[in-house]
Amino acid sequence: MPERILFIFPLPILTGVWQNNPMKKRWIPIAIATILGIALGLAYGWLISPVEYTNVTPELLRSDFRTDYVLMVAEAYHVEQNPELASHKLAILGSEEPTVLTSQAYEDARQYAYDAEDLALIQELTLALQTWQPLPPTVSP
Repeated sequence: MPERILFIFPLPILTGVWQNNPMKKRWIPIAIATILGIALGLAYGWLISPVEYTNVTPELLRSDFRTDYVLMVAEAYHVEQNPELASHKLAILGSEEPTVLTSQAYEDARQYAYDAEDLALIQELTLALQTWQPLPPTVSP
């Protein structure tokens, strides 16, 4: 029996909103205030005081910026020929393996139509990191 009361109870309220009675006049200001509040909130959040990200970690960069960073590391590697230093530079992009980062950057660079020279630099860095064997840390007694 209680389920039947709950089912029947909303019907007079819903039908009363659409009829020409004083209850309809009460809903109009509420609807206008709700729409106006949403519009003002969006205007404030998007136009007046939008969110500005500062001091963001590099691992949160968009893929095109990450690819640019990997390209800069590849250019530095091409001059220095130091895979360990390149690996340390790539470590700030996250906890993934450096070869995974460079491979992903190579695919993104192809997608973004980077120059052939840039693609070759990223590929050179990827190959160097794949063949590089880091030395185990030494602990002195």
